Amino acid sequence: MQISNPVLKGFYADPSMIRVDDTYYIANSTFEWFPGVQLHESKDMVHWNALPAALSTTELVNMRGNPASGGIWAPDLSYADGKFWLVYTDVKIVNGAFKDCTNYLTTTEDIHGPWSAPIRLNGIGFDASLFHDADGRKYLVQQTWDHREYHHAFNGISCTEFDLSTMTLKPETERVLWRGDYVKLPEGPHLYHKDGFYYLFAAEGGTTYSHHEVVARSASLETESFGGSPTNPFLTNFDTPRTYLQKQGHGALVDTPSGEWYYASLCGRPWHQANESEVDPRGWCTLGRETSIQKVEWDEDGWPYVVGGHGGERYVEAPSDAILTEEPAAGTAGARGDNEGYGDNSQHDEFDDPSGTLDARWNTLRVPFDSDMGYVDTDKHALVLRGQGSLSNTFDLSLVARRWQAVNFDASVSVSVDPRDYRVMAGLVNIYNDQNWSWIYVTRDEKRGRVIEVAQNNRNHYTSYLKDAAVQIPNDVTSVRFRVKVRTQTYTYEYSFDDGATWTEVPVTLDAKILSDDYILQEYGGFFTGAFVGLAAVDYAGYGQEATFRSFDYAELPDNE
Repeated sequence: MQISNPVLKGFYADPSMIRVDDTYYIANSTFEWFPGVQLHESKDMVHWNALPAALSTTELVNMRGNPASGGIWAPDLSYADGKFWLVYTDVKIVNGAFKDCTNYLTTTEDIHGPWSAPIRLNGIGFDASLFHDADGRKYLVQQTWDHREYHHAFNGISCTEFDLSTMTLKPETERVLWRGDYVKLPEGPHLYHKDGFYYLFAAEGGTTYSHHEVVARSASLETESFGGSPTNPFLTNFDTPRTYLQKQGHGALVDTPSGEWYYASLCGRPWHQANESEVDPRGWCTLGRETSIQKVEWDEDGWPYVVGGHGGERYVEAPSDAILTEEPAAGTAGARGDNEGYGDNSQHDEFDDPSGTLDARWNTLRVPFDSDMGYVDTDKHALVLRGQGSLSNTFDLSLVARRWQAVNFDASVSVSVDPRDYRVMAGLVNIYNDQNWSWIYVTRDEKRGRVIEVAQNNRNHYTSYLKDAAVQIPNDVTSVRFRVKVRTQTYTYEYSFDDGATWTEVPVTLDAKILSDDYILQEYGGFFTGAFVGLAAVDYAGYGQEATFRSFDYAELPDNE
């Protein structure tokens, strides 16, 4: 078998990979999307199946009002003392001099949950991970933030001992282990112990095309006793601009039962406009930061290196002791997919789960799906959304969405709504964050009644494209089917009055890069997620008018590489 990278497609950033017996687990960042911390498992590193997300209640995380790309940064999953330990950060400030955040710890004996009530650890910096030493002592290592404008904001990787008897940190033990090398911006630390050395893996260079992963080591955990590898960088695509995978770096190391080593990393797969350089700008990652896995070996001096070079490889030899892992069928919850023989991530949802719950692939923003947002009507095979705030609202929003996991796909849904006025809107959304999104929707025009409009919010500049030419909906049409056709660089919207038998394209072509990490970072400090497609209802007048959605389809098409 071969690992085909990325192993987790779409927005699955900052992987923390561990092994328990013969099973591998990955935890990924989720930022402002709910539920928090996506989990996957595998026995072969090739096929990955989704597990219930770890942070599924507001007791574990409440992100209402969090800024875009705030929320859950870089979770750390570990296993010790017969249970799983999960450290995660909730970031409340993204832009400016401060990164107000809180690090929490939760545990469970069963990876499926439930997870324990969170323990508040500290707030000195993000990307915290828990190291379990062989002598039973535990340490929190983390990026350390410095708000002072005359200091570098990334003030090294610190280490603080964790007291098991009180389940609290010992702040008096805090010390800096590593200040980074010439690349700077040290973050995402993980500690490992091997052959008498403590190895510190840390990301540097920022999570863009200059992203690096470096390795340092020391015989002890004393202050700044770590020295960097002479072969750093361990992993980077800074100097490999034409390789399939880009941005590799932040991640975690794992060994196999037979003693092989692998490293799970975030990565990006940029696409380019026809008239653009492939070096600068290097491209646009609408799928966000994904997860790749590289094979690792150790040189005669005890330093790790990536097989195939520090740029990594698209196809990687799977572990020799891998146990074949069966995936769910294509189109079912948990399917990983890569359009290369393992199925894909296509989805069809009739909203008919007998329990009345949403498919696990749906996400909401900041808080869980609840009765304020709407409900699943299983008898009518429908999702009913109650209109709340606009798509720019970070507190009260009725939206469910799923990741873009391919750069070429079609997504469609039927919408039934009779808007009271122009303040009521319901339709099909493509969204990166509250400042960057577009949709096709039903609303009401004072003169023509129900109409179809297409609008885009681009860095909070709102544009209605059809205006006086908005499409009037015939009186005898009770539902409108909307479709988006995403074709790598661009996407278009269509509508149908006969449930998809015939389609009419709206004469508006939208630039997909507006929903990419690389576009967001040009003007905003939080560019860490990826594009989502979803369903939304707005009634900003505050009367909660409902809209009914039926028969959602997300169908992936082959990538044009």
